[in-house]
Amino acid sequence: MTFTRRTLLGAAATGVAGLPSPFAMAQQERVLRYGISMADIPQTTGQPDRGAGAYQFTGHTLYDPLVAWEMDVGDRPGKLMPGLATSWEADPSDRRKWVFRLRQGVKFHDGSDFDADAVIWNFEKVLNNQAPHFDQRQAAQVRPRLPSVASYRKIDAVTVEVTTRAVDSFFPYQMLWFLISSPAQYERLGRSWDRFAQEPSGTGPFRLARLVPRERAELVRNTAYWDPRRMPKVDRVVLVVAPETTTRSNALISGQVDIIESPAPDLLPRLRQGGARIVENVTPHVWNYHLSLLEGSPWRDVRLRRAANLAINRDEVVALLNGLGKPAVGVVDPSSPWFGRPEFQVRTDIDAARRLVQDAGFSRQNPLRTRFIVPTGGSGQMLSMPMNEYIQSAWREVGIAVEFQVVELEVLYTAWRQGAAGDISRAGNITANNVAYLTSDPLYAFIRFFHSNQIAPVGVNYGHYRDAEMDGMLDAAMASFDTAEQDAIMRRVHEKVVNEALWVFVVHDTNPKALGRNVRGYVPAQHWFQDLTTLS
Repeated sequence: MTFTRRTLLGAAATGVAGLPSPFAMAQQERVLRYGISMADIPQTTGQPDRGAGAYQFTGHTLYDPLVAWEMDVGDRPGKLMPGLATSWEADPSDRRKWVFRLRQGVKFHDGSDFDADAVIWNFEKVLNNQAPHFDQRQAAQVRPRLPSVASYRKIDAVTVEVTTRAVDSFFPYQMLWFLISSPAQYERLGRSWDRFAQEPSGTGPFRLARLVPRERAELVRNTAYWDPRRMPKVDRVVLVVAPETTTRSNALISGQVDIIESPAPDLLPRLRQGGARIVENVTPHVWNYHLSLLEGSPWRDVRLRRAANLAINRDEVVALLNGLGKPAVGVVDPSSPWFGRPEFQVRTDIDAARRLVQDAGFSRQNPLRTRFIVPTGGSGQMLSMPMNEYIQSAWREVGIAVEFQVVELEVLYTAWRQGAAGDISRAGNITANNVAYLTSDPLYAFIRFFHSNQIAPVGVNYGHYRDAEMDGMLDAAMASFDTAEQDAIMRRVHEKVVNEALWVFVVHDTNPKALGRNVRGYVPAQHWFQDLTTLS
């Protein structure tokens, strides 16, 4: 869906049918209209779809995790902090057992109590296929994000124990993605997740007032929210579906929305002339191609993998983005404590790329022909098609002819979770996907992609990479509770990933937003998680 006239009119009227005019409403409540880059409102039932970027919209607004991320700082990376759990620790006698002590006195939006029973119920809804309230739609989103969970049990009303499959010192990072919805509301609505989507109940700082699929969602302040530090500064946020970059940017210029994500690079001058502020920040994120290493894939040849990296002029890609990006020379930025000193230098070297392609038996006259699956756009995917088409042209110059299968973002995520051997990739003869990745911690930057026990569809090792040395390093890092030792291992892991050119590394996002004159207070966190409660 594009940003339609109906959507614009709804946004211009704050998206609330039957309410007074915008002028009258301004006397009553503070409303902000947010143009989001997705083709639909993410799932509202407790586990958002449409990727990590969706958590800022229907995740951390309506719901809370047990373990939270510090989102109200922009001058440094955030850190883990208490959420619905006030503390957590691995049992010294068995490091596989994690004990979470729960916050008391918290209410769901429907007035029911948050407690250990609610936590177990939520684990069951996404991890136990036999549970009567199991929801495949939510499970599809969060199961890959909880690869270590083996079992869970209630100790008492305010304590839960989770046992991991193996010792995993990074396990608390997985819990950032596990959001808690209300069992009582599910029962009240006739045990229907479809009805729950329209009337969700979490413990978060906003409540859902109205949902119009593929058009808009209206979030209102939860005046009974348990955490005064995250009490929303505005009364209402209207999320407006606006997937097309130029249309979304023009909507801000014309005053039909107040804030947008991923503004059109070529409209930045007009946006600034109109008084908009462009806000961006360091973001642990990489826009890449994740290559298949299955038997028969051309990317099993390291020469071709390196050639694909060397053929790209990343400065020109950043110029295409009008500066809203940074060249990527690995999974993480060189400033990361995990970057290390790779021997293979990701750079632009067209001649070297041609030689490697020729050594592998191809040329411009006899190119390697293959297909990638790429998205039309979406949060985190930056300027998807212009970037893909630019790189496609660059590869053609060195003898790599890539055809794109272009799909909506959620279809791409499905193909990604299925892996290179999944139905979608096999049916399309696909040898790489173009999901842009969050790389905020060792689990999200390395473990989920490069450990053999994460090969899709169990995890998101899309390419079916299997290497005993890599497994050994990752196992050692997960077994260690010493940060310095973890970092040292991750440096070796990253060196191996870059030296073997396991991905095609393109750019790091800066997660840009364009804010209208009336928007104040927004804090851009150094994460794909963002806190809409800071908007004022």
